[in-house]
Amino acid sequence: MAMTPVVEEPGRPHSAPEENAAHGRLNVRPQPPLQPATRTGLVSVAGPDGDLQALILVPEPVTAGPYHLIVVFHGAGGSAQQGVGLLREHAAEHRLLLVAPQSSGATWDFIGGGFGPDVRRLDRVLAEVFAGYPVDRISVGGFSDGASYALTLGLANGDVFGDILAFSPGFAAPLVSHGEPRVFISHGAGDQVLPVDRCGRYLVEWLRQPGYDVTYEEFPGGHDVPAGIVARALDWLGKGEARHP
Repeated sequence: MAMTPVVEEPGRPHSAPEENAAHGRLNVRPQPPLQPATRTGLVSVAGPDGDLQALILVPEPVTAGPYHLIVVFHGAGGSAQQGVGLLREHAAEHRLLLVAPQSSGATWDFIGGGFGPDVRRLDRVLAEVFAGYPVDRISVGGFSDGASYALTLGLANGDVFGDILAFSPGFAAPLVSHGEPRVFISHGAGDQVLPVDRCGRYLVEWLRQPGYDVTYEEFPGGHDVPAGIVARALDWLGKGEARHP
């Protein structure tokens, strides 16, 4: 049976989706900076208890014009540092403002039991970023479990994210969908962790059926992100249209 990007919500039926953090919906929306920030380089965002919420990589100078913001989710058992590392060496050249959240558990909330903590965390981090830095385009991406989360959250918030980068994803399961984000998926033909037939190739067809614009890059490798794939993904991003707050 063909799947669609919107699946039935669990729990009691109701007339319309509540569309809150439990449904994977973000409240934050881009806005012009309220108080322009001056911090550049790698910036840590701590929570109320001092725990790491996210790392933000800000190319300098802030005054050079708006950034292309990309939220990058790490893989299972990974770290915000790994999220930043996925695109770090390209940030200055492409003026990418990288936001790499740290999952509240071993992996992302929805994969571990249900939307909530990580969605609210991302809301708080993005609100801080938008308040200080000029942004004219917003994308989301990740690797492995992070790619699955990027697809799931990106489809649910396609009115925020214009592009989705999914490097070796396992699945996508949004409770609601909004907008028409472009999607880039890559997968290794020899992936032994998330087999390409059941994951990358399947997801491409699943997304194309309802009409999403999907670009697919398959490579002769395993469960990783080769440098050439990153280069193709950035080239693909460069051909997209900017999204203005």
